[in-house]
Amino acid sequence: MGEPPKISTSGQAKIVDWDRLRQRLEAARSNVDRELTPEEKRGILRRRAKELARRLEQDQGAEASLDILEFLLTHETYAIEMCWVAETYPLKDLTPLPCTPPFVAGIINVRGRILSVIDIRKFFDLPEKGLTNLNTVIIVHNGEMEFGILVDEILATRTIPLSEVQPPLPTLTGIREEYLKGVTRKRTAILDGARLLSDKNLIVHDEISE
Repeated sequence: MGEPPKISTSGQAKIVDWDRLRQRLEAARSNVDRELTPEEKRGILRRRAKELARRLEQDQGAEASLDILEFLLTHETYAIEMCWVAETYPLKDLTPLPCTPPFVAGIINVRGRILSVIDIRKFFDLPEKGLTNLNTVIIVHNGEMEFGILVDEILATRTIPLSEVQPPLPTLTGIREEYLKGVTRKRTAILDGARLLSDKNLIVHDEISE
């Protein structure tokens, strides 16, 4: 019989003890195959329960939230969810459209895209309080519809917990309840972007009556 095979490790020859290796494999297989004792089973269940409890605490700690864009309109603070916002754009070269509803301020050209611009104060019949400076357009979209909303000023983007959003109170904002997502504790009215973008009354038709 020849010598046992040798395996080179770091340039040195090492003799493999095949008998010892087989014994270790058999021992490992026996540990896997043998039936667990009741105490071992209880230990495994306790560890699993602790892990599930830890994951549940993590999920509860990650409270649902809303990403919103806050803006100023006639000295009142409004907001809309960021998921509906494509971009903000400075108001320039606004072209009025004849024979359109009063809330349609006109159209703008945004890098080759012609978009209608809505004055939501007039759409909601909000009182025009004092001087206003409508100089910014928030472009909202849902993949099918896209238009701009006139605002006085962009304030900030924020993430707020859903727990801070109260049921809508139209008496505080003048906006009908179906167009509101809710109102924050600081009385910021969050517009319902999905409702606005699906409202057929806001669609400016291509055909304009003579």
